[in-house]
Amino acid sequence: MKQDSPASLRRKIGSAGDLQSVVRAMKAQAAASVGQYERSVAALGDYARSVELGLGVCFRLEALHVVPAPPGPKAAVGVRAIVFGSDQGLVGRFNDLVVDHARAALARMPAPAQVWAVGERVHASLLDTDMPLLGVFAVPDSVQAIAALVDEILLTVLEESFGSGRRETAAEVHLFYNRPGAGSTFAPVGQRLLPLDGDWRRRLAQQPWPTAMLAETLGDPTATLRALIREYLFVSLFRACAESLASENASRLAAMDRADRNIDEMLGTLGDALHRLRQAQIDEELSDVISGFKALRDQVDT
Repeated sequence: MKQDSPASLRRKIGSAGDLQSVVRAMKAQAAASVGQYERSVAALGDYARSVELGLGVCFRLEALHVVPAPPGPKAAVGVRAIVFGSDQGLVGRFNDLVVDHARAALARMPAPAQVWAVGERVHASLLDTDMPLLGVFAVPDSVQAIAALVDEILLTVLEESFGSGRRETAAEVHLFYNRPGAGSTFAPVGQRLLPLDGDWRRRLAQQPWPTAMLAETLGDPTATLRALIREYLFVSLFRACAESLASENASRLAAMDRADRNIDEMLGTLGDALHRLRQAQIDEELSDVISGFKALRDQVDT
């Protein structure tokens, strides 16, 4: 194996240094993005609480029902799922984990599932499964772009289940996404979005009102309830997308952190190799000087 020259080692060290600069820039960007999406989820909490309080008032009035529970068991007419993933790489097993979780959960459903993917990478992972795919949505590249995606999902996926005003539910709709944990960790979770069943209504109706004043609905009660339910669906989808994006960037941050450490180790190895090579060259030059001196002294002595 040919030994690297000092010039070759210096080129490798320079290339590794340039790569480390790129990795650290991506690392900083991922860290900033994680904070951005986590703050959006935290800010959404107060609004979600207000929407749930309004829904609780509507249900306590016992005048309107979203999804009445007919007597006797009702067979499921279909299951649909939305799986949130990534459009970009360098995220480790981010997409594989959520796909595995979704596949295991949907296998236990009472009816076959049809799936929408959010992200080209998770769409590619879903293609390797036996689940029928209905379409793919692009992953938002900022907090501001999440609302547009949520509107698109509501129009494409949920209108036929709730927006037409039918009193029966066309299908169950489930969300699957990665939820951030402590540090750079995350875990796949699932959430049933539709139907809005009696247990859900009772839970909201039992929430205490935060003040002593009696709450009432203004305007058309039906329109108020429908608007609040649409906001509830919007908030649920927004939170799922934002948490998925926070998890994606946390995964990318962890991957960049590993790459940064690996480059540090490589730079250390290359630096040691260059030092040993330079020392060997110095030793060889000194040996040549000493040999020449000895030869010259022998000539003088003779």
